[in-house]
Amino acid sequence: MRPGNPVPKERVAAMFDDIAPIYDRMNTLMTLGSDRGWRHAALAATGLRPGNAVIDLACGTGKLSAALAARVGPFGRVLGVDLSPGMIERARREYPDLVQLEFLVGDALDVPVGDGEFDAATIAFGLRNLSDYEAGFREMRRVVRAGGRVVCLELSLPRQRLVGRLYHGVFRRSAPLLGSLFRRRQAYGYLPQSLEGFPDPESLAATMLRAGLVDVTFRRLAFGSVALHVGQVARTEGAGPARDQGPAAQGAVRPS
Repeated sequence: MRPGNPVPKERVAAMFDDIAPIYDRMNTLMTLGSDRGWRHAALAATGLRPGNAVIDLACGTGKLSAALAARVGPFGRVLGVDLSPGMIERARREYPDLVQLEFLVGDALDVPVGDGEFDAATIAFGLRNLSDYEAGFREMRRVVRAGGRVVCLELSLPRQRLVGRLYHGVFRRSAPLLGSLFRRRQAYGYLPQSLEGFPDPESLAATMLRAGLVDVTFRRLAFGSVALHVGQVARTEGAGPARDQGPAAQGAVRPS
């Protein structure tokens, strides 16, 4: 399993600039609308309340950021950060009226904010694009206050090896094919490639622990094709073992 994305961040940013106009439509198409339910699960996992502050890294076109803004309300704060200027431009155009929501072009590994500035940090389907996964979690831990949460929603492979291979094989063929409908076949060939060698949920939980997070839990969604990880910034030193939230949490999440 690789520790980070080997594709240079400049190429990643350029690719997402290219697909920004079709990004949301493709996500809905590829997930049959389930992406909405997955974002709802990530939102619930943050434990945010009205008036809280949250940073959404690799925010893309801002759908999760906007949901977070609705949760914290007009007296809260949401900062969405993405490496792609095209994604940020689209997010700003889509959500101009949410006073609590701000978007910024920036690197998730080096966010220009102070230590402990937020009550939570999220990253949804963006961790695979970072050059160093552990460094990404360390940066999220840095910007979240003691006792706050770090939430990661990411693609995964089903637990059973045979099913996982079958799923990945179908994914490798279907994503570029769907991308070709919008003349973005090459860009959507990157998506399944970015899953190759990506840590499984147990290994990703271990990465969060190495990054200094505690009380790490994870649950498998969509029959294991998506994983939701939650960690906490320690109030005191010491980290407990990561734990799977159990079979009851492994079924598919339905769109709300």
